[in-house]
Amino acid sequence: MPEGPELHLASLYVNEACKGLVFAGCVEKSPVSRNPEVPFESSAYCISSSARGKELRLTLSPLPGAQPPQEPLALVFRFGMSGSFQLVPRDALPAHAHLRFYTAPPGPPLALCFVDIRRFGHWDLGGEWQPGRGPCVLLEYEQFRDNVLRNLADKVFDQPICEVLLDQRFFNGIGNYLRAEILYRLKIPPFEKARKVLEELQQRRPSPELTLSQKIRAKLQNPDLLELCHSVPKEVVQLGGKGYGPEHGEEDFAAFRAWLQCYGVPGMSSLRDRRGRTIWFQGDPGPLAPKGGKSRKKKSKGAQQGLEHRLEDPLVPSTAPSRTRGTPRGPPGQSTAQQPEGTSLQQDPEVPPVPGKGKRRRRPATSEGLGSPTWDKLLPDLGNKRATQARPTEPLHPSSRPWLLED
Repeated sequence: MPEGPELHLASLYVNEACKGLVFAGCVEKSPVSRNPEVPFESSAYCISSSARGKELRLTLSPLPGAQPPQEPLALVFRFGMSGSFQLVPRDALPAHAHLRFYTAPPGPPLALCFVDIRRFGHWDLGGEWQPGRGPCVLLEYEQFRDNVLRNLADKVFDQPICEVLLDQRFFNGIGNYLRAEILYRLKIPPFEKARKVLEELQQRRPSPELTLSQKIRAKLQNPDLLELCHSVPKEVVQLGGKGYGPEHGEEDFAAFRAWLQCYGVPGMSSLRDRRGRTIWFQGDPGPLAPKGGKSRKKKSKGAQQGLEHRLEDPLVPSTAPSRTRGTPRGPPGQSTAQQPEGTSLQQDPEVPPVPGKGKRRRRPATSEGLGSPTWDKLLPDLGNKRATQARPTEPLHPSSRPWLLED
């Protein structure tokens, strides 16, 4: 799933790909997308991009003299589980290109496409960052650090540190693979109470006797958790490419795969947290580990056989309808990082839920009845009474169980 570094890389890609290009006409939305129409049409406009945490802003700016006269329009994208931007020839649009911006002649006809295989991505009109998201861990480090340490009294920090790291009100840009890598480097059990881990940072002060260069060297050699929330995503950005995943090319993904130290790496253990997300770790999971949770260890056999063996959320298309998570508890009353009404940022809103155990549904019967060839073979072995009560069933198609695509 795209996290802060991938959104930042996508923004860099859009700016580089669209440099010098002139776009024209309407913005075209695919008929299957449930996202809003984009009411923008211009005879000549340019496209620019910026990113913040797990959001990307796309700005459409009409050129001087373009018709009809209008103000620039901004869109804010959240990539969900498989969103990305691609610049392609107009006559070779990729599948699942749900929003398309076309270039103007006389140059070669091109299209900038928002491609989203699993359709969990979303865009909003107006250009405002989603209310309630905290400062970006990549671009607003000092504000991010202050926002966390100032709100440690919030009851959310009673939860395990691995779950709090996904709370976008405080850790905007951190996702599943980043939390595993950060905790692994510091040897912090993922199910340790978040407040216990972070309270120590409030008391951490560099010695006044150290010079500036010594203070910098000490930070680089012994970074704390919040510093790693800034530096580890920067490492992913420095890998280059357009992000992670095979659709960006095996070369890009190979570099990312070699960079991973914990997430999906053979020999590491994993557990599901309370929200159904898999956390990878090494050693003791911590005192708040789910009761009855069974740790699974990554086997080395077949570890290089494909993306689905390395990432929790393989980019696999699903034909099943998306499911939405029930609204969790409201925002903390005293926290300055407020949660907008009707929106949960305690976990990425783009992530589909993992359904809990419940009653088994009766499988639908097929159209085959008694007298069909299948039943003719069964009748000699079954009594007539039992045969009339039994019904053959169809196997459930994998697309009816989208959570199976997660592991």
